[in-house]
Amino acid sequence: MSEVYANRRSRLRDHVNAAGTAAALVTRPANVRYLAAAAPRGSVLLLGGREDLLVCAGPPEERPYEGRPDEHLRLHVLPAPGDDPAVVAAGLAAAQDADSLAVEEHHLTVSRHRALSAAAPGLRLGNLGGAVEQLRVVKDEEEISCLRIGAEIADQALGELLESILVGRTERHLALELERRLVDHGADGPAFLTSVATGPHSGRRGHRPTDRRVEEGDFLSVCLGATYRGYRCEIGRTFVIGTSPADWQIELYELVFSAQRAGRESLAPGTACRDVDRVARQVLDSAGYAEALPPLIGHGVGLEIDEDPQLAPAAMGKLDACVPVTVEPGVHLPGRGGVRIDDTLVVRPEADGGPELLTITTKELLAL
Repeated sequence: MSEVYANRRSRLRDHVNAAGTAAALVTRPANVRYLAAAAPRGSVLLLGGREDLLVCAGPPEERPYEGRPDEHLRLHVLPAPGDDPAVVAAGLAAAQDADSLAVEEHHLTVSRHRALSAAAPGLRLGNLGGAVEQLRVVKDEEEISCLRIGAEIADQALGELLESILVGRTERHLALELERRLVDHGADGPAFLTSVATGPHSGRRGHRPTDRRVEEGDFLSVCLGATYRGYRCEIGRTFVIGTSPADWQIELYELVFSAQRAGRESLAPGTACRDVDRVARQVLDSAGYAEALPPLIGHGVGLEIDEDPQLAPAAMGKLDACVPVTVEPGVHLPGRGGVRIDDTLVVRPEADGGPELLTITTKELLAL
């Protein structure tokens, strides 16, 4: 695995050198982990002219789920508590005779950027931009394997919840139980705040669980994800509680399901990202739900739960093979509730069977 991380750093170094910059400073935690195999709290990665360094505030703690730093990287532990690893790294870059340093301006605060300039006034600071994020878009099979295991864990946790008694329990209680089950089945933890939404809350994107209790006849929408070895997946399903669904619930569910299926089936290398959004959105828009639609139909996942590419109306670029994305259309009707259906898939060419579905919990409208 060390070769994987060395190759990633080599690709980034080629990008940096092609832009005329001698060294690079990576501060965004997910980017540090991608390049160094681990990102101890507060650590930064310096791609120096002569040597790459992982600069840490203290010795990395032994936490298996956080990973261990690449053995080919030299650790530089700060001698004094309170020192800023990024500022120290800038000084180390200058000590390696670098005359310029590319930094992640989108992650640095203004004050931290000024501190870097003051610590190494001889360095010309440039912008690394989203170079590392772009490297992260296409996943290797080891990364996809981590996502696949995380999806299996999320499926298992959700399946167990559906077998329990739900009426009378609060959204908050159900969300906490789901997160406990994720850890029990081997997840590092939840990939994001678990959303359990009932009745008039159902179908709302990013709903934070409340003390509302589940009632018969409610729509229940659940959105959860597992983190496994740092990689995050997502699944969302909607059910009806305790009785046969009403006609309006069946109609709305079938509509969202059709939109989600259209989005899933459009995933292929070379497809424009906005076209995935368009085909799913058209299904809902044509039924008169234009104002109830989410801002995007899906997004990439990986070391963060919301990565590039964005499957949105104004998105640029095209999909590549081995890119994991969510497809998650939904409709929320104020005062009534709604439906969300959310899967994590990997873009694959047709010759390899088309998009690989990682989250396999049934999408049938079940009455629980």
